[in-house]
Amino acid sequence: MNRYILNRMLGIVPIVIGISFLSFVLINLNPSDPAEVALRVNDVIATEQAVAEKRLELGLDKPFMERYLDWIFGSFHGDFGTSFITKEPVLAEMKNAIAATLLLVAVALIMIMVVSITVSIFCVIYENSIGDRLIRAVVFIGEAMPSFWIGILLIWFFSVKLGLFPIGGMETPSSVVLPALTLSLGYISMYVRLIRNNMVQNKSESYVFYARVRGLKKRVILKHILKNSLLSTITAIGMSIPKLIAGAVVVENIFAWPGVGRLCVTAIFNHDYPIIQAYILIMAVLFVVFNLLVDIITAFVDPRVRKGA
Repeated sequence: MNRYILNRMLGIVPIVIGISFLSFVLINLNPSDPAEVALRVNDVIATEQAVAEKRLELGLDKPFMERYLDWIFGSFHGDFGTSFITKEPVLAEMKNAIAATLLLVAVALIMIMVVSITVSIFCVIYENSIGDRLIRAVVFIGEAMPSFWIGILLIWFFSVKLGLFPIGGMETPSSVVLPALTLSLGYISMYVRLIRNNMVQNKSESYVFYARVRGLKKRVILKHILKNSLLSTITAIGMSIPKLIAGAVVVENIFAWPGVGRLCVTAIFNHDYPIIQAYILIMAVLFVVFNLLVDIITAFVDPRVRKGA
């Protein structure tokens, strides 16, 4: 197990380096001069002397590889540079925003797991009934609807018509309900289908037959079916967390949620390159790290994985 974990950790190093290099290259391929952009977004006239001084301040006079190495080594130490707009360290900007995003994702993840497991159990108990078929139809429709449209509908109904929740912002505890619900609906549809199908498949396994022969109660048998069905969803759950964080960008902009996704969109409009670079790198690292954690958990649960590796 230790050898497997070590090999997987070593394997993510070139991936992270490659992603960081690619993101740095893409930002530098932009035809706009970052020094000129930094001056214009602060309403400073971009004269030749001002641009030259700004390039010297930002270190743009250095060779490309030297600038990349300075940025990547600084990033590993938490120094992502300084925002062109606020003149604050990028790390401070990201900390304030990512805390709001993590709160949103945590509430959405709780909604996903509670609703998905509850609905899946109902569908398995009443398999092929009218309720089961109706839920599967709703799941199919829900997975096809875009999140921005769902968010607008929820705002119109619950905020405008009923006045139950705030339209946007992060002022009260209830402000998180509609954004989290919008973010979770698509994943709820996916997990209901996944868990239900796994449970239906496990119902026909030999251990269920033997459990019934032994006279175990239906509740106990259902518990074992659910447990074995959830093991196969570990990978999907682990990879959903960084997807939720990265995918919250649309929801955060609809509900004016002060998260990292909204910060990135604002940085794109303002050509705030340091924040954009930091966002790309952090999201990539999140995906790689959670993928590693999922592989380790799967290998711990199923020894065949680490033996095969």
